[in-house]
Amino acid sequence: MPNSAYVRFADRIAAEIAEGKLKPGDRLPPQRDFAYEHKIAVSTASRVYSELLRRGLVVGEVGRGTFVSGESRRGIEALSEPRGIRIDLEFNYPILPEQAAMIARSLDGLEKAAALDVALRQTTSIGTAAVRRVGAAHLSQGGWAPAPDQFVFTGNGKQAIAAALAALVPTGTRCGVEALTYPFIKGIAARLGITLVPLAIDDDGVRPDAVQRAHHEAQLSAIYIQPAIHNPLGTTMPPARRRDLLRVVEALELTIVEDRVYSFLDDAPPLAALAPDTCVVIDSLSKRGAPGLSLGFIIPPLRLRESMMASVLSGGWSASGIAFAAAQRLMDDGTLAELVELKRRDARARQKLATDCLSGFEIKANKNCFHLWLTLPSHWRSQSFVVAAARRDIALTPSTTFAATSGHAPNAVRLALATPTMDQLESGLRTLAGMLNAREEDLYSTE
Repeated sequence: MPNSAYVRFADRIAAEIAEGKLKPGDRLPPQRDFAYEHKIAVSTASRVYSELLRRGLVVGEVGRGTFVSGESRRGIEALSEPRGIRIDLEFNYPILPEQAAMIARSLDGLEKAAALDVALRQTTSIGTAAVRRVGAAHLSQGGWAPAPDQFVFTGNGKQAIAAALAALVPTGTRCGVEALTYPFIKGIAARLGITLVPLAIDDDGVRPDAVQRAHHEAQLSAIYIQPAIHNPLGTTMPPARRRDLLRVVEALELTIVEDRVYSFLDDAPPLAALAPDTCVVIDSLSKRGAPGLSLGFIIPPLRLRESMMASVLSGGWSASGIAFAAAQRLMDDGTLAELVELKRRDARARQKLATDCLSGFEIKANKNCFHLWLTLPSHWRSQSFVVAAARRDIALTPSTTFAATSGHAPNAVRLALATPTMDQLESGLRTLAGMLNAREEDLYSTE
């Protein structure tokens, strides 16, 4: 059969999905059954399913089969834009009722002509000596104290990740990432022409043997990981795993891009505290402060600072003078530190509420963070559970969003706890608990 035959079958199924004949969560027949039904070779059926996976139209769930993906109808913008749903458990924006007033007090006077004259001037990727000094003091943690002269700045955390990868991972080469990872890394890698290599993880984080195996199969240029408050799992890498991982990484002469955007919720120091010449630390103010008031940090070893600066410049990722001025004030007068402490308390309260409401279900939770990982009962599939929740005005994120590569993903969802009010959060969680106890077909039969 000509090679284009599998594309025609994939196009036919894609059309059925677009027309609504196949809905998110619908299960496709096993590949052998599909081959028999359409009188084609099993190898051709396998190529059909692989093509659908490549397009993001279906997802394979380990031990369960292949299902129509909810992502196929949501569109790529769903990864970056809130959807205005009533109870948003999809996007994590820790915003406290009192934080606007706190930030306003800190920024009082910034609108004056003299202050604005400085803030509106041309900036560079290294900011000013003052902002580097207060940044180093604010981010110091657990015995780790970065030097002000290490700092490079971007407009936000995503830009910091992109700039670091652009500097470390040449186009056409490979970067290792946790098998479940921060979703935006996939878009960044695609734009930079980087191949992401999924690295096996367990309850302690990325496995050192997985890094070693991936590098030996085909050389890695770097690895990107989240050792503190992992998104989506919430785990923080324990000391023994940190030492084992660094031993392997240093032997392979790899560089770690260490994403610490959620680290303000945890006391664990960065891997850079143990291996300062091996790790590039990434952080941001958007979670600590406010989404609309952001600044990205890159803290590389001094040997890599010039390449990071060049990467920020060529990518157009420099922060504005207003962002520098606002961040300097918030860090210098203690407002940001106060916000961090308040958000830590808020995260613990929300996490306790969530674990109470979901008691009896399989969850991976960290008492200090704003999200949790819910493994679904066997009678639910992640895609159809997300669709059923959306029908009840609750937004969730399916496991497929976090899978480093298309294909198999755990039968799970992430719940982001930061955005709703506490009353909304409790209502949404209790609704989800009721759904988990019901069967999918029972829920749809009552609608």
